[in-house]
Amino acid sequence: MSGWMSKMGRASLRVVAALMLFAPLAATAQVHFNGQKAYDYAREFVAIGPRWPTGPGHAKAEQFLRSHFAHDQLEEDAFTADTSIGPVGMRNFIVRYPGKKDGVIVLASHYETNYPLRKINFVGANDGAATVGLLMAIGDQLHAQVAGGKKLDGFSVWLVFFDGEESFQTQWSNSDATFGSRHLAAKWGRDGTLGHIKAFMLADMIGDKDLDIQREAQSTDWLVSLVRRAAQKYGYERYFFQQEETVEDDHVPFVQRGVPSIDVIDLDYGPNDSYHHTVQDTLDKVSAHSLTVDGDVFLETIRLVNARG
Repeated sequence: MSGWMSKMGRASLRVVAALMLFAPLAATAQVHFNGQKAYDYAREFVAIGPRWPTGPGHAKAEQFLRSHFAHDQLEEDAFTADTSIGPVGMRNFIVRYPGKKDGVIVLASHYETNYPLRKINFVGANDGAATVGLLMAIGDQLHAQVAGGKKLDGFSVWLVFFDGEESFQTQWSNSDATFGSRHLAAKWGRDGTLGHIKAFMLADMIGDKDLDIQREAQSTDWLVSLVRRAAQKYGYERYFFQQEETVEDDHVPFVQRGVPSIDVIDLDYGPNDSYHHTVQDTLDKVSAHSLTVDGDVFLETIRLVNARG
């Protein structure tokens, strides 16, 4: 080791350190996702405040995503949703990292909050911001791997930030929510994109300090099994699939169209779910450790999907 070190200049050491930082998790179980970076992004996003469509915070959230991914393959998918309060302009964000294999793995989250009728200061730290931070930090790793025109060693990976997931009413309504995912699933169905998606993975409310991810009943069995295997690799079994629950969420429009999909979600948020959709959903309830767990499992699942072919 000492002889090897003597031949390395400082510049070379920096290159080696960078390569080690972004090395695929398959290389060693000791390499972990940077959950602190995901948490820091979530903190910046929460600082925007409420982010409902038509509100001032929504435009700031759009610009936040636009600025961060300015040097990636970013598509802005603008559309008008027919909501219970009338036509509302919305915008999905799609970030593409090309791979060598023909096919796409989609990682998704929603980024907005939507409670104009309640008039509460709902910042959605766990319900939106934490998973936005998670995908942004994953995007940082993917960006490093495709720098200089390179491609990922496997399927392309696309990050999708959905608008309009939340209902415009105080009570959830399937017809008055998931606008962004319903729009994009239909659009991709028309242009043939859905046929190229190997796996669709939705992240929702998984920054919770007390992480307890349910097995969502509508999710694709084999993809659930891969996520379970990824969790087992890191000894994270206690955080995953101890209970089963059916959840109406942004994965459903893709499930309905035959896309292999999973909703990775923790609906048990606070004592008796008391933080969910309340002003209690603040950054102090979110954990960098939970985001590390999430990132490890998502990246390992990507590797397993690639291995599955």
